Amino acid sequence: MEQSSPNHKLIIYQLLPRYFGNTKTLNKYYGSIDENGSGKFNDISDKALQEIKNMGFTYVWFTGVIEHATMTDYSAYGIKADDPDIVKGRAGSPYAIKDYYDVDPDLAVDVKNRMTEYQALIDRTHKNGLSVIMDLVPNHVARTYASDVKPAGVHDFGQDDDKSKAFDPKNDFYYMPGQPFVVPPGYNPGGNEFKSPLKDGHFDENPAKATGNDVFSAAPSINDWFETMKLNYGVDYQNGRTPHFDPIPPLWNKIYDILKFWSAKGVDGFRCDMVEMVPFEFWGWVIPKLKAEHPDLIFIGEAYNSALYSKYINTGKFDYLYDKVGLYDAIRRLTCNDPHATTWDINQVWNRDSKGIDEHMLRFMENHDEQRIASSQFAGNPWLAFPGMIVTATLSTGPVMVYNGQEVGEPAKGSEGFSGDDGRTSIFDYWGVPEQQKWMNGGKFDGGQLSDDQKKLRGFYSTLLNVVSDNEALNSGGFWELMIANEKQPGFDQHLYIFLRYTDKQRILVITNFNRNESQIQIKLPDDLLQKLNLNGKKDFVDLLSGNKFSTGNIADGIKVTLPASSGMLLSF
Repeated sequence: MEQSSPNHKLIIYQLLPRYFGNTKTLNKYYGSIDENGSGKFNDISDKALQEIKNMGFTYVWFTGVIEHATMTDYSAYGIKADDPDIVKGRAGSPYAIKDYYDVDPDLAVDVKNRMTEYQALIDRTHKNGLSVIMDLVPNHVARTYASDVKPAGVHDFGQDDDKSKAFDPKNDFYYMPGQPFVVPPGYNPGGNEFKSPLKDGHFDENPAKATGNDVFSAAPSINDWFETMKLNYGVDYQNGRTPHFDPIPPLWNKIYDILKFWSAKGVDGFRCDMVEMVPFEFWGWVIPKLKAEHPDLIFIGEAYNSALYSKYINTGKFDYLYDKVGLYDAIRRLTCNDPHATTWDINQVWNRDSKGIDEHMLRFMENHDEQRIASSQFAGNPWLAFPGMIVTATLSTGPVMVYNGQEVGEPAKGSEGFSGDDGRTSIFDYWGVPEQQKWMNGGKFDGGQLSDDQKKLRGFYSTLLNVVSDNEALNSGGFWELMIANEKQPGFDQHLYIFLRYTDKQRILVITNFNRNESQIQIKLPDDLLQKLNLNGKKDFVDLLSGNKFSTGNIADGIKVTLPASSGMLLSF
């Protein structure tokens, strides 16, 4: 019996629990958790999960779940207070992990019971037919890292380090012997209103450790990841990046133990932060080791160097990598009507950047690092993403991701505190997400406060994702580009993108118009394609997005379509 190929078409909903369930609307600049609020694990109810499932999603990435450094004081619960001088924002960055074996107390209704509440969320997510992804931040940890709940026998990061050495493969950190750490001058943690006895411009770390973004100095700048310390995988950065992987550095096993700990709780996959800052030899060692125990576990790498993609897939054994510098950037230029935008750049993505590994590329138009489509810094209007989202979801058989709030056109207006007015929803500050709160409707998750336009937008996302999930041509079929066959056709321009997705049983013609005006074109299918698929004579088409029907008297003559501004069609025939 022929083995079916794995279904790579994961449809991922990225969700930050900290603001997903938050109903508070004050949104005060640098507000505290009491003022601005925080969502909880328990807010992500069966109803919320059913609504996510109904939209077509198959995975939920719970972002920022692991305990990280914060300016909120939980010392009453036995959690040591963090020094605000090395925390970014009142809430703190979810990427400055403070205890890898614990979860963020902000997200718990009963702080003492926080791990039980997270475990219940994992179980509830599974019960609602969805899989769970969470973060692994392998390159760096918070400067106050210390696990107070680690399992018996686990040695903390740095516990056994020889701090007199700048580098030793047996050390978990890199050191500046004889030099104390210096907090970047001019940092005002938590803003003027925030008071704390620890807020004094000093942090006691001697010797200083290297900073997360590869800064080997005791005095990182305010623009560095100064709140984090870089972990040592056995690479001597200051001596030509010499590798020391034999014997295996102790850190490798520590990270393996962490992944094993969360996998045992039922986590189905990990989105791994900044994987290119960690040697791919480590990934090639740890991923197969975990998959031997959990064969269905998936690993997604945040990667930005297209020259190394195939190395991270083939040697590093990642299942999926971010497609940011290829597809995201090309589609963003088109969506923003950039003078240099051209749909030929999309061809370059699959024909060069991700050639041979296309189904391993995770596509998106928003995530927590990128600007909101509806922000003034991106498109300003969420509907301008219509053609881009179609291409993002249907170009390949690889995964597609949507960020919570994207589907209702959240514009991320205003400055939250540590985060300026930058078109992003802050990951550093306590905040409510106004447009998503309208969908949440006080915990009913029924879209009760959405405008008609927002309901329509959410409907578009839902239709698109369900079509992708339900149609084998889109989730596992072949790809045939139709740009070259149509570039001489009247009406063709570099803001149209056209391709076919097909299987033996199904054919879907994908046509997108990134122009800000209506376009008309007679689309031709080349002779070799007509022969391959045995196509001739009259053909009827139905647009899977709108239900509109079209037909052509003779498929050899092509099909005439009129596309409204910033639109697209999925023509099944």
